[in-house]
Formats: sequence, structure tokens, C-alpha cells
Amino acid sequence: MDSDDIYRSQRFGQATGFGRAPALLVIDFVNGFTDPAILGGGNIAEAVRATIPLLADFRRRGLPVIFTRIVYAEDGSDAGIWCEKVPRLRELTESAQASQVVDELAPRAGEIVIRKTQASAFFHTPLAGLLTLRGIDTLVVAGCTTSGCVRASVVDAISMNLRTVVAHDAVGDRALGPHAANLFDIGQKYADLLSGAEIVAALDRPAAT
Repeated sequence: MDSDDIYRSQRFGQATGFGRAPALLVIDFVNGFTDPAILGGGNIAEAVRATIPLLADFRRRGLPVIFTRIVYAEDGSDAGIWCEKVPRLRELTESAQASQVVDELAPRAGEIVIRKTQASAFFHTPLAGLLTLRGIDTLVVAGCTTSGCVRASVVDAISMNLRTVVAHDAVGDRALGPHAANLFDIGQKYADLLSGAEIVAALDRPAAT
């Protein structure tokens, strides 16, 4: 029995669909993660391009849009063990160009930007409270990296009983092997996987109850 058969026989990968109140979470699409000389590479640039129409559709519908950035203190005083593992993360400070959301996806007035110092968008951030306040029941996810901050955020999202949908063409990683492996695992355990176009189409259909 191959791995796909095992997952099917154990009934992994069931669809959870969309609820009535979706939001778009754009994770760490900042200059440093699109630059292979800093923290980027792989298919991240392509994922940014695929996010443009998805973001435009959420804006057109007036649905909530939330961005995340990794931001450390200029003096490195809040840099923890993760920065020992990946020292260049310390370069992502509030004023650093590497930490700014890429121009193609620049946040607009009224869109939330979450600063974080760990992989998950939920860890020690106001994100969970903001979603609860707005009654959000579905989180659509784009961003990078698939094996890191996207995965960590998706696991926390489903742990909060949010219906979670990953735009598989709008997430990327600096290496394609980890991207593919983690995307497969996310789809089996933690989130629905749809293309950006499929998400747009799904938002036009009646929501799950």
C-alpha cells in the first residue's frame, strides 16, 4: 500500500470548506523573503504573483485582510532561540527594508499588519483576539514559507477551530522539496488546499453552516 492509499484508507484529507465569515491572512511576504540573497528563493516570487488577484478579490468584497511581518527590536533585545538557529532573522527590524511587505501587496488603510517574532502568526500576537472580535470563522492563507510560518500558523488556526484554506499556488518556500512535502501534509491534516482561482469561485457559493 503506497502512502496515498494509506491516507485515503485512514480518511485523512477531508474537506472542511468555508464558513460565513472569511478573512485573508498574508504571511511574511516581505522583501527579505523574496530576495534569495537574504531569506528568499525557490518559488516565493511566483507565490507573491499568485496572491495579487486573490488579495484584490478580498478587497473587492470588503472582506478582512491581515498581513504579518517578522519584526525584531533594532538592538536585538527580543531575539530568541529561533534567531540562533536562523541568525539573519535579526535583520528583520521595524525600519529595515527587508521587513517591509512587498510593494505588489502593500497593505492599505484599514488592513491589519501583525508583527511577530516567532513562526506562527498566532504566537504572542493579537491575531486570535482580532479574529474572535470580528467573528471570523474561516481563514484563507497565503504567504511564506510553506514549511515554516505558513505551516505553524495553519496548525494554530485549526487548533482554534477555524476552517482553514491554503491557497496552494500562493504559498512558497525557498526550497521546493520542503514546500511540496509540507503542502501535502497540510492538506491531509490541517487545511483545505485550493488554488487562488478556486477560492474566489468558492466565495461566490453558499457558506457552510
